[in-house]
Amino acid sequence: MLSCRHATARARSGPSADSPLDIPIMSRLMLRAVNIGQAAQESGVSAKMIRHYEAIGLVTTAPRTDGGYRIYDANDIHTLRFIRRSRDLGFSMKHIEQLLGLWRNRRRAIADVRRVAEHHISELDQKIGELQAMRRTLHQLVQHCHGDRRPDCPILDDLAGDHQCP
Repeated sequence: MLSCRHATARARSGPSADSPLDIPIMSRLMLRAVNIGQAAQESGVSAKMIRHYEAIGLVTTAPRTDGGYRIYDANDIHTLRFIRRSRDLGFSMKHIEQLLGLWRNRRRAIADVRRVAEHHISELDQKIGELQAMRRTLHQLVQHCHGDRRPDCPILDDLAGDHQCP
């Protein structure tokens, strides 16, 4: 059972009036509260990562039952799904924090959201270029490898810094 002390603390530190779900905190907790395992299963975020996100302040500290178990409501699970989808798209924790702030703020400017997404696209393009360069180099090294029983290996030589592929 959720104690009043925990619910009051959660109401002070929990979602603002501008949050995606505008249901009062106690009403949501009474509707359906789940433990960390259930929240993990429903959100697709492991319990370990939920605790990590809580520790770094990405999600609010979960209220606890009198027995000390964390409890999560529908808004918490929705937030965890948002984080999971953001991670799936490769956003950094810094960008996820920015996006969460924008998501929670109903008076946000869409230009701010777009700016974060465009910056991420730029970072992805840079990473793609780096990966393509690595692939070209590795492909070139494989082309110079005879693949037989010889002890000399251009791939190992390059990794050891003894040989540079043309």
